[in-house]
Amino acid sequence: MAATGAALGSSCGFSTRISLRWVPEPPEETTDTIVLCVGNYFLDMRIDKASGQIEWAMAGTKFEENPNETPVKTFFTRELDSLNEIGIVDLGNFSRLPNGDDLETGEMPRADLPGAPMTTFEEVWRELPFREGPEGTKKGISWVLESDDSELDFGEGGEGEATLTKIFFGRIWGTFLAFKQVQTHTRQKGSDGTFSLKRTGAEVSTRREEWNSGWEEKYVIGPDGSGVPSMRTGFEGEGKGSWRIPGDTVNIDGKRFIVRAFEEIL
Repeated sequence: MAATGAALGSSCGFSTRISLRWVPEPPEETTDTIVLCVGNYFLDMRIDKASGQIEWAMAGTKFEENPNETPVKTFFTRELDSLNEIGIVDLGNFSRLPNGDDLETGEMPRADLPGAPMTTFEEVWRELPFREGPEGTKKGISWVLESDDSELDFGEGGEGEATLTKIFFGRIWGTFLAFKQVQTHTRQKGSDGTFSLKRTGAEVSTRREEWNSGWEEKYVIGPDGSGVPSMRTGFEGEGKGSWRIPGDTVNIDGKRFIVRAFEEIL
């Protein structure tokens, strides 16, 4: 039987959502949701079971403020978001339930209601066993890469608009997620001389693949689903050299990506 990350000595997180409750309504689960966490980065894909379409896709950073206390305060910053809440910081409070699941509580916009009002929620999360990947039994690599947007040109004076294609993709052993979103970044200078940045995004394209004696597509969704990075075609140098060093960059099909996190279990 496959083991969870903790049992394998991994610091990565691989989980699914068991239920969502908008207080005071009863809990339910209408999505196929998985979340990959490697280092301080996460990718979260939620697919509506009824339609097979994206309910929510997001990626960004994750930080725990008080890991040795209960509840654990965890902050999530979204750098890519299908609900167009780019740059939003979420706070979730995590507590362990008697059966080993995690209860997350907090407030967030409820997208299924007009105006997306802030609503109290309760989510139950369960840690999943790692899927065996191409490296074999009880070993594997995990990583997250983000497109390098450091050379954006906002024009003369540092103000204006710039359009970019934001890509996040990551792998934990035999599970792979990838997101792609065209974003517009608008940079303006205020009366006090400081700059502000507003980010908006178009529809997200996404891909989920799983290893089963080869990489197989589970979901390919969105206007450019076929253009989202894929393990099926592979990535030259994966897991070697700069791939192993967070903060370094690698080139894939002529585009630069920043290695955000890497882990190997032998």
